[in-house]
Amino acid sequence: MPPYNSLLCIAIIINTHTMNKIFIIGLPRTGTTSVCAAMLELGFHVAHTAYTDRSFEEAQVIADTPVFCDYQDLDIAYPNAKFIYLARDLSKWLPSIQQLLIRMHANLIRSDGGFNPIIKRCYQEVFSPYSLDNINNLDFLARCYQQHQMQVQQYFANRQNDFLSIDISDGKSYLQLLDFLNLTESNTKNNDFERLNIGGKVTAWKDIKSSLKVDSTNKGRVTKLPYLISI
Repeated sequence: MPPYNSLLCIAIIINTHTMNKIFIIGLPRTGTTSVCAAMLELGFHVAHTAYTDRSFEEAQVIADTPVFCDYQDLDIAYPNAKFIYLARDLSKWLPSIQQLLIRMHANLIRSDGGFNPIIKRCYQEVFSPYSLDNINNLDFLARCYQQHQMQVQQYFANRQNDFLSIDISDGKSYLQLLDFLNLTESNTKNNDFERLNIGGKVTAWKDIKSSLKVDSTNKGRVTKLPYLISI
């Protein structure tokens, strides 16, 4: 029989790979980085964006691209998963997402490189029809947000056990997250989300140092996503 320490290591490995996934399906600029940072503090292995089969295998929590686009496929592939939607006041989200999209635009439309195909697909699907004129139109972006929100809410209707919608600017949202995950305040020293990537910043996740962070790519390379292999 293996020694106790070996059994403990085996148990930890099994638990890591069999724990139900948690997907953060809010659109970019709704607080995904803040929620991911909170999940690290709670002890989860977290990938803020995931573009490889290894990322999906190792991470317990995955946010942003591609999950805000592929949540229905993920619901099928991971039947016991939990989904967390992030809402944000449109008056604050619109200028923030517009700034991001304009910054990303050239690399989203390039056919000779730019962003990886997963990023291009997700952004062009959610902000469809994608064009420079449209992303400069706040009414268009508002419709994209509202359509995504409506689709998410309709898809997860009457599924309170595995779906949560929060706005991290709401003072009660952190405790709502803990309750949804069956955790208590004793699991954390925090009682609110840290505000990250404020003022157009997009690098806060890179600045966080944690052994629980899961790489999004394999040294910059992506793979076929596991939940899409059979499609």
